[in-house]
Amino acid sequence: MHQLIRTARVTGLFYLGLAVTGALGFLTVRPMIFNPDDAGATFANLVAHESLARVGVALELLVVLTQALTAVWFHRLFRTVDSTASGSIAAFGLVNAVAILGSAAVLATALGVATGGPGDADTVQLLYLVSGNLWEVGGLFFGLWLVPMGWCALRSGWLPRPLGRLLVAGGVGYVLMTFVAYLAPGAGIVGDLLVVPATVGEVWILGYLIIFGVRKRAETDARATAA
Repeated sequence: MHQLIRTARVTGLFYLGLAVTGALGFLTVRPMIFNPDDAGATFANLVAHESLARVGVALELLVVLTQALTAVWFHRLFRTVDSTASGSIAAFGLVNAVAILGSAAVLATALGVATGGPGDADTVQLLYLVSGNLWEVGGLFFGLWLVPMGWCALRSGWLPRPLGRLLVAGGVGYVLMTFVAYLAPGAGIVGDLLVVPATVGEVWILGYLIIFGVRKRAETDARATAA
């Protein structure tokens, strides 16, 4: 029982690390460097803020690290619930981590170009666009890993059932959003709304795992095993 709670809390902490590094890197540092409408400005920002750009690359690597660890620990947490679904969480999470690893390599290349490597402002802008698209297409697998996560939450009895349903809906929304981004790039708020269930579900599950670990059925199962 105590081992299961410990695994749940470690999983939640890794997930929190993923959320924090993603928010700091992609949502905070990246917009400070990348100007989508001005290649010259992006190039100048890299030159003027080289240290910040290096922090941005390091944060992307931390996203990869925390996502890989989160994926593996979710497998450990749910493997006795449904081995296929828990393995799918790990597999889909690792594929998304590889996509972000590619983005980190591309950003590092852009920084190298701006600080004296071969290429110009247009090359740097192109590399940042590739990086953004790696995050975009990686969203397909980020959505896919939420679906078996929700399924395991529903089957385990350790987590609130509404949370499991929300994660499944969020995963489906994330997958749809990935296609909408390319098939209907002007969708605007519609695309944003598709990922709301995923965001709420992720915050809920990481908070629940960190604060409560697992409850109720896990305690019953532990007593039954002891008897």
